[in-house]
Amino acid sequence: MTRVSPPDGESKLNENFAKFLEPAPSPLVRLQHFLHGNPTMVPVIVLLLSVLAFGVIAGDRFFHPFNLSLILQQVSIIGILAAAQSLVVLTAGIDLSVAAIMVLSSVIMGKLAIDVGLPTPLAIGIGFAVGVGCGFINGALVTRLKLPPFIVTLGTWNILFALNLWLSNAQSIRSQDIDQSAPLLKWFGERVGFLGAQFTYGVFLTAILFAALWFLLNRTAWGRHVYAVGDDKDAAELAGIRTNRTLISVYVLAGLVCALGAWASIGRVGSVSPQSFYEGNLQSITAVVIGGISLFGGRGSILGPLIGALIVGVFQSGLRLSGVDVLWQMFAIGWLIILAVALDQWIRKVSA
Repeated sequence: MTRVSPPDGESKLNENFAKFLEPAPSPLVRLQHFLHGNPTMVPVIVLLLSVLAFGVIAGDRFFHPFNLSLILQQVSIIGILAAAQSLVVLTAGIDLSVAAIMVLSSVIMGKLAIDVGLPTPLAIGIGFAVGVGCGFINGALVTRLKLPPFIVTLGTWNILFALNLWLSNAQSIRSQDIDQSAPLLKWFGERVGFLGAQFTYGVFLTAILFAALWFLLNRTAWGRHVYAVGDDKDAAELAGIRTNRTLISVYVLAGLVCALGAWASIGRVGSVSPQSFYEGNLQSITAVVIGGISLFGGRGSILGPLIGALIVGVFQSGLRLSGVDVLWQMFAIGWLIILAVALDQWIRKVSA
């Protein structure tokens, strides 16, 4: 006996009736779906609320142009490290060596330009090559030996910091020596005044870097491959993506970004210190987590960590102007990290 299918009009009517009977999603569920589709909105909202709150608590001192520009200056280097960290986290990895790569590159730039006497552009170029090489080693160990990124970068973090101390003899290169022999090393520390605010070239560098990375990740095939590898590496391989090559390119680019941060950090600090930015790894991860990039990979915008770094800078500046001890500043930022991870887990339930 042949079964007669209902007419198309009747089938659509049944579907519409079934949808009508489904309960409407609650406002909380709609918010969850919205944040899942727009992960950058969370740090944007937190940043706006933080600025408003500290503007009320700390008063006009917080909104003074010099204070706001000082926040941007303080955030610039951590923002660059967060950009490098974000590239790796998007592939479901983590890089604990970003700060060590940056410091090693800066030490090599300083030693070659000041102690050896090489032309400053050549010394900077060699420092960039060192950053790229360190990133390549990390990527090769992760892809060729199938080692976990956490273990690989934890090991290279210790190795690179030991090299920093060995190459520099644990001695800093003074600002006066840089001014006399290689002032180009401090170029990103040059300031531009505007309406009472002081912006360094390093601030503009950070903005340009994030804009370039946003373009690469959102407007190129390479960027789509990075997200695909982070979302599901096995599925990406089945789709024809050369996952190992993509991962190595991510670590190499992260190393290049760290070397760029090395040059900017010399201008920010005014000297070359082998022990500077020792907590840069944790601070970069903090900015990434608060910025809405999922630690499980494959989700988040590269602009989020920049906003996350700004949130940390706003909290530190606002709490300092309010007379809060540094200890409690760390306490507040620790809670920010925990809440950001909890919110990420809640948002991920949509895809599950």
